[in-house]
Amino acid sequence: MKEQLKQYIQEHMEEYKYLVNDLYEHPEIGNQEFRSMRILCKLLRKEGFEVMEEYVVPTGFLGVWNSGKPGPVIAYMCEYDALPEVGHGCGHNLIAGMSLAAGCALKSILSSIGGEVRVIGTPAEENFGGKVSMAAAHVFDDVDAALMLHPDTKNSLGGRTLAIYPLRFEFFGQNAHACTPQNGKSALDAAVMSYMSINLLRQFAEPNTFIHGVIAHGGEAANVIPAYASLEYYFRGETMEYVKELCEKAKACVEGACRMSGCTSRITTYECPYDDCVINYTLADMLKDEYFGYTWEGVDEVAQGSSDVGSVSYCCPTLQGYIKIADSCVNGHSREMAAATISQQGSRALFDGALALADIGRRLIMEPDTMEKAWKELKTNRKNPNCCVSATKGAKETEPK
Repeated sequence: MKEQLKQYIQEHMEEYKYLVNDLYEHPEIGNQEFRSMRILCKLLRKEGFEVMEEYVVPTGFLGVWNSGKPGPVIAYMCEYDALPEVGHGCGHNLIAGMSLAAGCALKSILSSIGGEVRVIGTPAEENFGGKVSMAAAHVFDDVDAALMLHPDTKNSLGGRTLAIYPLRFEFFGQNAHACTPQNGKSALDAAVMSYMSINLLRQFAEPNTFIHGVIAHGGEAANVIPAYASLEYYFRGETMEYVKELCEKAKACVEGACRMSGCTSRITTYECPYDDCVINYTLADMLKDEYFGYTWEGVDEVAQGSSDVGSVSYCCPTLQGYIKIADSCVNGHSREMAAATISQQGSRALFDGALALADIGRRLIMEPDTMEKAWKELKTNRKNPNCCVSATKGAKETEPK
């Protein structure tokens, strides 16, 4: 049946390449991907999927095709948000193409093997966590496996990601002339003291923990004591539980700075918190089988970066592998990486990635022992009670618990 999948994708390759190029030419940043959503939904309807637009979030969607026979639910996750300045420098246009092609290919044989295929539009990965909102809305609760591949400079079976909690610290003081500072309260002083104190937390943090922030607002004029200042921070660590501990320590730093300066503060989340990713080695091994004949690397056990796929990985067995579209000299989040998505190597990844994802879906439906193994592994490794799925509702939470 893999040959049937291969033939299906080959017959539709020009359409998929056009899709990837069209998204490349018309990049849309997170929560603004309305055109991209409509294009993807149009293609799914053409293939016979039942489609819901504006699903859970304004630019999300759900495409469903049910065989009418019992069997697992296989979901393919589409990302399609771009970045400011560099467009699809993270390759999400190619992710959308691979996932849509895989879903359509699996659908073409589903009548023979049973089950259901879903193509889920998960927008705003870069900052606003479409998958977090969808996981919190129980979109993945009845999914048996969720699959996707991410463009990269190497073929890889996946990797751990860091939990992240973004916090904005706002400071409120009192204006005064800079020559009579005793009449004012400097919000900037409170921000600077907080910045210095939070940075000192790094020395005592666990390994593979990252604290990075900027002074987002520090005043308007040198001869005016600032009445308002703000900091924006990312706190990253290997588990959400530990990241929230860091956040509490940072809040204590801010409280102390406000006491010294006479200012007040407000603390909010300004982007969506992301969970760490639960690696499913059963699915990773299946991807290894699909990479036969290619140079590939195993699961990266050292967590790097953050992704909203972490929330999905706590709901069901999840695969986010990586597929090569450029040499190692090409940086992620760059115009060069965006260009690689529509290059010859990008087109090859579109075909190979879609086939790999479709065949993994086929095998999970036809090999119940493998599916059972993937679920048994998840239940063993799913141990974070503070994950975003249970602790948050997308980006709406205002403070760490």
